[in-house]
Amino acid sequence: MGLLHLEVITPERVVVSEEVDMVEAPGALGEFGVLPGHITFLTSIVPGEVHYMTGNETHYLATSGGFAEVVSDKVTFLLQTAEFAHEIDVDRAKRAKERAEAALEGLSSDDKEYRLFELALLRAIARISTASKLSS
Repeated sequence: MGLLHLEVITPERVVVSEEVDMVEAPGALGEFGVLPGHITFLTSIVPGEVHYMTGNETHYLATSGGFAEVVSDKVTFLLQTAEFAHEIDVDRAKRAKERAEAALEGLSSDDKEYRLFELALLRAIARISTASKLSS
């Protein structure tokens, strides 16, 4: 089987640009995976975890969302943020999670700010989950 060329790009930097065996990510309609030979595909990415494999090694990235495109064995992620597990400040992510949970307690889903705090909570959970991959 061949390889995919993976590019993960944020406004600040090119996070990944390498040949990989497979990629999995949280799409708007659910988790999806890409192997070489995948059909052309475009989707939005929701806050969560992107992971990819190179040989026997799995790499984990926390993301706050963006877009993914698959064309001719090239996978491109244009993401708002992307952090490798080892880059994540877990204490900061836990504090962000607590703040978002506290803010959501006082709001109903009809409130204008509800979605902002919900997204903040999802980002914090993704960061904590991704960082936990270092110890497993």
